[in-house]
Amino acid sequence: QVQLVESGGGLVQAGESLRLSCAASGRIFMINDMGWYRQAPGKQRELVASITRGGSSNYADSVKGRFTISRDNAKNTVYLQMNSLKPEDTAVYYCNADILTVRSLGGYWGQGTQVTVSS
Repeated sequence: QVQLVESGGGLVQAGESLRLSCAASGRIFMINDMGWYRQAPGKQRELVASITRGGSSNYADSVKGRFTISRDNAKNTVYLQMNSLKPEDTAVYYCNADILTVRSLGGYWGQGTQVTVSS
């Protein structure tokens, strides 16, 4: 059984920073792409940032220059450093990973962590 567990969310003021972490565990053979998504109330889930196993990253226009995604392949962990946070960044943030197990390749989601930015 594969699990993704996020941590690091919370309540901050505009302009402050947060760092999210997501650790994958279970019978993992290899993890390909990893990413962070977010979903605000009444809105669709959207991609925030993604990173390949080799370290190539991609960002939503709304977070470019403020957020940085990184990963530690040895720890099966992906991070999201969020700086200069804005109230519009308020959402539940979800981790996603494409994981190869001994049985199959599939996409997995974490349970989500709440990020709230006050003005």
